[in-house]
Amino acid sequence: MDVSQYLEIFIDETNGHLQNLSDCIMTLEKEPENMDTINEIFRAAHSLKGMAGTMGFKRMQRLTHDMENVFQEVRSGNMSVTSGLVDVLFQCLDAIEAYLENVKESSDEGTDDNEAIIQELNEILAAGTGNPIPEKVEKVPVKPQEGEKFPKRYLDIEFSEKEKEELQKAEGRGMNIYGMTVFIQEECLLKAARAFLVFKAVEDYGNIIVYNPTSQDIEDEKFGVDFSFYLVSEESLDKILEVSRAVSEIEEVVGEKLKYSELTAAAEKKEAAQAAQEAKALEAKQEEKPVPAVAAQVKQAPAAGKKANGGKPVTNRTVRVDIEKLDALMNQVSELIIAKNSLVSIGSNSDGGTSGASSQAFHEQIEYLERITTGLHESVMKVRMVPIESVVQKFPRMIRDLSKKLDKKMELFMTGEDTELDRTVVDQIGDPLQHLLRNSADHGLESTEVRRKRGKPEVGSIHLNAFQEGNNVIIEVSDDGNGIDTETVKEKAIERGLITLEQGETMTQKEIIDFLFMPSFSMAKKISDISGRGVGLDVVKSNIEALGGDVEVKSVLGEGSKFIVRLPLTLAIIQALMVEVRGEKYAISLGSIETIEEISPDEIKFVQAKEVIHIRGIVIPLIRLDQLLDCEPEEQERESLTVIIVRKGDKVAGLIVDELDGQQEIVIKSLGKYINNSSKIISGATVLGDGEVALILDVNTLF
Repeated sequence: MDVSQYLEIFIDETNGHLQNLSDCIMTLEKEPENMDTINEIFRAAHSLKGMAGTMGFKRMQRLTHDMENVFQEVRSGNMSVTSGLVDVLFQCLDAIEAYLENVKESSDEGTDDNEAIIQELNEILAAGTGNPIPEKVEKVPVKPQEGEKFPKRYLDIEFSEKEKEELQKAEGRGMNIYGMTVFIQEECLLKAARAFLVFKAVEDYGNIIVYNPTSQDIEDEKFGVDFSFYLVSEESLDKILEVSRAVSEIEEVVGEKLKYSELTAAAEKKEAAQAAQEAKALEAKQEEKPVPAVAAQVKQAPAAGKKANGGKPVTNRTVRVDIEKLDALMNQVSELIIAKNSLVSIGSNSDGGTSGASSQAFHEQIEYLERITTGLHESVMKVRMVPIESVVQKFPRMIRDLSKKLDKKMELFMTGEDTELDRTVVDQIGDPLQHLLRNSADHGLESTEVRRKRGKPEVGSIHLNAFQEGNNVIIEVSDDGNGIDTETVKEKAIERGLITLEQGETMTQKEIIDFLFMPSFSMAKKISDISGRGVGLDVVKSNIEALGGDVEVKSVLGEGSKFIVRLPLTLAIIQALMVEVRGEKYAISLGSIETIEEISPDEIKFVQAKEVIHIRGIVIPLIRLDQLLDCEPEEQERESLTVIIVRKGDKVAGLIVDELDGQQEIVIKSLGKYINNSSKIISGATVLGDGEVALILDVNTLF
């Protein structure tokens, strides 16, 4: 059977189980006797084993089977959880993750058998239970000996009235009724998966009417080594037996063609025999002593910890949607907004020839359309929004591993995991956050001895906090470590010739910290696999800015550091201020704008040969957009200048523009490869209501 169609579901489900296992094993390390966690790990390993077996990934199946064996013994109380077992379990997760990466790349699990990990698991199992390590024996499938018969268990099946009716109708249409019993090899690990493959094979030639045991019990592996079913088909019996026996790990398949009259006669005979047996049992029971009422009550009492479900069955209220489908929907919304802007443009440019009533009706319809498009946009964005939990939930495991590798005691505290971001942003924010956390663990936190001398708690704290602020999501990564030694950073910058000694003396702390974000600027004393290769903070900065965000640092020497990442909620549609520079229209995101000021040219001062203005106690550097965009200079200075005050973190700047054209909801269109946008000043373009194209200015890059 071709299982490639299920590959995406398998990858998605496996990712979920791996994260669940990681969380549970982290909990188990702190609470080794927590039976709920132990049971959850067993269930997750069992599910992974079943999925891997169905997909034909034997190596992953074997590893998860051995994990399941260990937790079966732990559940049964035959062995306890040790720190050594936890370490090996994390190795197992890494191995499964490696298999999964191979599956993503090549649809195959690879060739690594992970014998060393499996051996360690078996040694822990043997030490914990006192049983010898099982020898690796190649099992030979057992073949039925000559004269030996497999019982026709399908003859024991009892039919419901509905099943009888279906069988009778099928025979009336000229179809064959086949009774089948399938025997699976005793050493088969995934009986349910084999049964599923048999069902898929025979259903290409007919319909299964009756299962024994039920299809649900077969799926849950609640059966021995055989199962039976009745199939109605136009195909020959030999063909049905052939495709059933072709499934791997099937011992034998027995079956025969039966007539409906034979089935009902056998069923009536069996019912009569059963009725006689029940009557005999009832007579024997009346002679026995009655069962005490207390015993009966105990038998009927629900198992401890289980709750009766009094309401309706709980159904899954989430649907998996391909991101490409959402992108297509978003494009349609974008076109709708452009169409709405066109109507607005037509309405505002009308020459007043229409009557007052019709003009008012036109504007009302425009407003109605605007409400619809805004609501539709918000709805689509909500569908695209996902909690950052999907990214940050892997970090506790990473910090736990770093704690052991660096021999530092540390703990990660996370808040705001339910904060939502656009799916495209969430997919790309994982690596930058991972770099920041590794940086805190390796460079930020001091060794246990140093912390003890400084009077700090031996266990270092790393905090990851996420929250929404206006049109942005803020993610803060902080630690209570050493902080950034700006003097050492400055010395390194002078040593590398980035600045002179004189320049270094006048630099602010923030300017010195910015050196850490330069490519190949590393403060590590030695290169390790954790940090110190000159990549890290520069990658963080470039990745975050590529998403339209920015990162800033606050640090106090001896007390710790805080990295603040700002990200836009969405990348597709924004509220923008439309401006003009020499007749060309540009858009600036409203989220970046603080205020708009009108100033006279004589208010402009100079600091270090740069133009600045002084407003409400703040010195603000000016950026003349006409110069930046290579426009022709105006013949004469204007009497007043329009300045848009924009902010990026703690920095502010004033953009001088010619005209303001008001606020507008715009659709960001990528420039693609058509324009060599090496300066990154232009982040995209938008189509206006009159069909004109306006470029979107990236305020972050202007700084």
